[in-house]
Amino acid sequence: MERLKDKVAVITGAGSGIGRSAAELMSREGARVVVADHNTRGAEETAALVEAAGGRALPVTVDVTDEDSVAAMVAAAVGEYGALHVLCNHVGGTDPRKDLDLLRMDMDEFDRAVALNVRSTLLGTRHAVPHMIRAGGGSVINTASVAALVGDVLQTSYGAVKAAVVSLTKSVAVQYGPRNIRCNAIAPGAVMTPALENNLPEDVVEALKKGNALPRLGTPEDIGHTMVFLASDESRYLTGQLLVVDGGMTMQSSAAPGRRAMLP
Repeated sequence: MERLKDKVAVITGAGSGIGRSAAELMSREGARVVVADHNTRGAEETAALVEAAGGRALPVTVDVTDEDSVAAMVAAAVGEYGALHVLCNHVGGTDPRKDLDLLRMDMDEFDRAVALNVRSTLLGTRHAVPHMIRAGGGSVINTASVAALVGDVLQTSYGAVKAAVVSLTKSVAVQYGPRNIRCNAIAPGAVMTPALENNLPEDVVEALKKGNALPRLGTPEDIGHTMVFLASDESRYLTGQLLVVDGGMTMQSSAAPGRRAMLP
């Protein structure tokens, strides 16, 4: 299939996990991809995987919190491929050792979270939009989180900054919809990325599984396929929306896992 034929896609955080999956899947659908990451080796490895499968990929090292670096990333994409149609603002996260409850959270970590999640999304979009206008339109895909939708006992910063990403998504959709630019966000639930596996104990992972309506946690491919859909013309009438891709984590009653155990 070539759902993204002739499209150029920039994907940040593509050196591993969900970003890597998105790069591979978009390439498989015909896109020429820019694999952007602060980890040069990771970006190069993803690009090699894409090209080994017959696609075209340009690895770019980027600091998504630095405007000059982001501008250079976008310029590299347009310089290599001549246009830009899709931007995935995927970089984000916080340090769970510092992003605690309100009274114990590290304020320097909060500032870092704002830069890594909100500033990065704003900068990427700010520099991509003019090229999308020249191309006749485009799709901006932001990675939010279910943390933007619910309260938690920890990760105060993470929930706040991801909620800001959702708000920014809606503003961009309204401001540039008349120029045929769509902007949507994805709220992943628990996804088995290297970051999750390295930071969560096994008992917490099992508890997350029990909290899902589906009998498993997500995979990077689950989110990558959603990104492909939002990048494609199949979603051409969808903008300003938050797609919750969480296996049913946030939609079910907190009592559901216990009641399920009561069923024959």
